[in-house]
Amino acid sequence: MAEHPFTAEDLEALRQWDTPTICNALEFVAPQRRGHGFTVRPMVCADPKLPPICGLARTGTIRAAQPSGRPKDQDRAIRIGWYEYVERASLPTVVVLQDLDDTPGVGAFWGEVHTAVHKALGAQGCVTNGSIRDLDMLAPGFQLVAGVVNPSHAYVHMVAYGQEVTVHGMHVAHEDVIHADRHGAVVIPHDVVRLIPAAIELGARKEKVILDLCKSPDFSAAKLAEALSKADEIH
Repeated sequence: MAEHPFTAEDLEALRQWDTPTICNALEFVAPQRRGHGFTVRPMVCADPKLPPICGLARTGTIRAAQPSGRPKDQDRAIRIGWYEYVERASLPTVVVLQDLDDTPGVGAFWGEVHTAVHKALGAQGCVTNGSIRDLDMLAPGFQLVAGVVNPSHAYVHMVAYGQEVTVHGMHVAHEDVIHADRHGAVVIPHDVVRLIPAAIELGARKEKVILDLCKSPDFSAAKLAEALSKADEIH
């Protein structure tokens, strides 16, 4: 397994914060990423009450609008290869599946069975532009952040896995660190994973100056300008 500049404990620690907070922290530690690296379209969250997920990306592509055109044994072999690929991980994982159909979400890959299977394989959840179903029967604790909800499998099948994919504007490669919750998802560069907690603390101190003023009876636009200047001086 590849070595990473962080541990499972580092990834688990990031689950205490929501994805917007992670994005805020990235503005400090990876400012060049401010305009990309996250989903940019509305998504459906299977269970908004679940905590965020954070792990190494396991990437793949699917289609569902038409049959694969492959022999059944080849379809099965690719599916088994996908399972083996997800299983091969030294740290917790997050599945990222791109639906390649012209209208993504015709058929649901995710439901009762596949959430149970992928949870057993070590994944925390999935981010996809495709569809999900069986909302009342999903594996407990397994999060799905998806494009749509749909009742049918249609002809859903794996196309390939391990390659770069794009989900709602977020480009993801194998082993990227993914953080996701009901707001969407973001890629965290490997070299800044351990810098995120301190960046979040810095952001909180800057925001506190503004938020405290908003609660004050002396609030005014002039005082807000002063507070913004004070926030800028906090490092």
